[in-house]
Amino acid sequence: MKFTKMLHFIDILYNIDRLNLILISQIVEGVLLDCAVVDDSSLQRLAIVKMINDHPNLRLVAEYNNAIETKNGLLETKVDLIFLDIEMPILSGFDLLDDLVHKPQIIFVTGKTKYAYKAFNYNAIDYLRKPITKDRFTNAVYKAISLHKLKTEGSVDDDDYIFVKSNLKKKKVMLSELKYITALGDYVKLVTVHDPIIVLATMKSFVAQLPPERFMRIHKSYIINIDKIEKYNSRNIEIDGEKIPLSRHKKSDLMEVLSA
Repeated sequence: MKFTKMLHFIDILYNIDRLNLILISQIVEGVLLDCAVVDDSSLQRLAIVKMINDHPNLRLVAEYNNAIETKNGLLETKVDLIFLDIEMPILSGFDLLDDLVHKPQIIFVTGKTKYAYKAFNYNAIDYLRKPITKDRFTNAVYKAISLHKLKTEGSVDDDDYIFVKSNLKKKKVMLSELKYITALGDYVKLVTVHDPIIVLATMKSFVAQLPPERFMRIHKSYIINIDKIEKYNSRNIEIDGEKIPLSRHKKSDLMEVLSA
């Protein structure tokens, strides 16, 4: 009798596993996430890279051994998911995220558990402790895939807002409230419908991170919200009564966007 019950229990578990596989196959169908690995240990990077290369829904596009190299690399490389170490020389994984204008999905990879609470304050997909098992890796990846599908299917709009760091605090800026961005030496000023925000950053970093269908660099010192344009001519555009200079070589690009 006990043996029969055990067989029945095993059969139930088998069917649950089959159902989970069906659900997983529905989630991952047609999804390919571009991934980067950030870790100062070459051996740890190699281990994660192997797992990425073995996963049918992941594609490795970059490897970095420190946060500074990552920050510069992400200006040129589009990434959907980062496997991010926390303890690294000079800048930690948290420091890197504080400096990013637009953040990909993040799976933290670390040898310690003490950072777990802080990690989820950064909206991490998961927190993997080294050494990583295949099951934990796979589970974390499926979470990232599920969220990615929600975003791409329109249930979640990842471009509705950005976080910027100003006066040592992270501030949420709604893109619909952002009128334009202007350069101020080593800083940039975000002009919103509320108070302006001063950020230590470059114009190039914002160009790389803001959605190009909504924002455009019309001058070396100005990025504007296209939806906020009220008037324009060959020399400037006007947003909320403020005139903003238009570079000659950007005029045709702007006209093309506005006439589309």
